Amino acid sequence: MKGRTEGIRDLKTELKKLHKVWTVAEELLFPTRCAVCDDVTDDKDSGVCRSCIGKIVYIKPPFCMKCGKQLWEEDDEYCTDCSRKKHFYIQGTALYEYGSMADSLFRFKYASRAEYARFYGRELWEKRRRWLLAIKPDALVPVPVHPSRKRKRGYNQASLIAKELSGLSGIPVNEELIARTKRTKAQKELSERQRQNNLKKAFKILQNDVKLNTIVIIDDIYTTGSTIDAVAELLLQAGAGKIYYMVMAIGRG
Repeated sequence: MKGRTEGIRDLKTELKKLHKVWTVAEELLFPTRCAVCDDVTDDKDSGVCRSCIGKIVYIKPPFCMKCGKQLWEEDDEYCTDCSRKKHFYIQGTALYEYGSMADSLFRFKYASRAEYARFYGRELWEKRRRWLLAIKPDALVPVPVHPSRKRKRGYNQASLIAKELSGLSGIPVNEELIARTKRTKAQKELSERQRQNNLKKAFKILQNDVKLNTIVIIDDIYTTGSTIDAVAELLLQAGAGKIYYMVMAIGRG
């Protein structure tokens, strides 16, 4: 019995050594790249170079009380877009001013930099934790991508962010409520009206009775809000109570 115990202890020790060797080898073969500049980072734990931290422009007060866009006048409560347009969500929050992280988000979405999700998820949790916990969501729902795009890209970028945030917050991710059934054109190429038409019948509810009181939709970028609204409207029609959203970056409108 004693010999067996010692054998198990020795095996665990060897496994720990192998894990350390593999970690070092993995870092040499696949070094952590900065989520801002994409060079090998000098701070692999944070996921961004020390010199690049200052290049990130965060959304800070004053910001739109509806969509979260940066405002420039202290007395303003809503941006121009939200002052004239009805939304199906209660409120949203964004982390970055889009221009400062546009290249990063492009690589994340189109250049196989799925590993950026770890940095993004941690940033959302550290910078927007109080907002998230205050609304007490039942689930995080990532905006779905069309199956053909997911096959080509290899992942849904919104889902990766949601899963990282879920791991830190304990809030479950639910990807069984809604699906994308129409392969739409890229929203960035379209006007606001074209965006709305582009998204007609783009999504489909997978459950007729959504018994969730509070949902937070997760996406990478918010511009006019057409995508978030399309998803939020369907969720409300299916019985969801309150809809909020979180995105990494937001435009100026």
